[in-house]
Amino acid sequence: MSYSGSGNTGGASNTGGASNAGGAWRSDGGVPPHAFDPWTQPELFRGVLTRRLFAFLIDVLVLSIPVILACIFIAVFGVVTLGLGWALFWLVSPASVIWALIYYGASIGGPHSATLGMRVMDLELRTWYGAPGYFVLGAMHAVLFWISVSVLSPLVLLVGLFNGRRRLLHDIVLGTVVVNSSVRVPVPQPARTT
Repeated sequence: MSYSGSGNTGGASNTGGASNAGGAWRSDGGVPPHAFDPWTQPELFRGVLTRRLFAFLIDVLVLSIPVILACIFIAVFGVVTLGLGWALFWLVSPASVIWALIYYGASIGGPHSATLGMRVMDLELRTWYGAPGYFVLGAMHAVLFWISVSVLSPLVLLVGLFNGRRRLLHDIVLGTVVVNSSVRVPVPQPARTT
């Protein structure tokens, strides 16, 4: 299911992007095919949009806890310093953005290719050709999501209803797919003894 090679089996290639793989000439430019097909593997995409919504809510909760704790600390610090500490409230907004970028980048770039909310909802993010996520992809996924929601909010969600892979607008732009992780990774079966 995942892309693990160039697809070229040792044939000659020319400058036009065509390659001779097993005697057949191809002109796909060496671009790997989609790893996840909604027609042959519909179980990968079953219920993904609903579970993405709940994963998003869990992630918002995870992101907001440190921000709320920081605001409480600054408020108490401001009382102790007779109002001088309240000047630190200007740091909350940029620190929240940095925290969100680090959270999404590290989570999607981690070994599970999923945020905590996605892991709870049994989802993972993959590139369209099956590779796991990485830090920059995770951070850009968050940035494009927030930009697309703030500019085109209904369109972002409606796009997912009309494509087989249940991709949202920012997924299409970034070339990512969110799939059910337990379906993608089959559970190993114990060996039979006869």
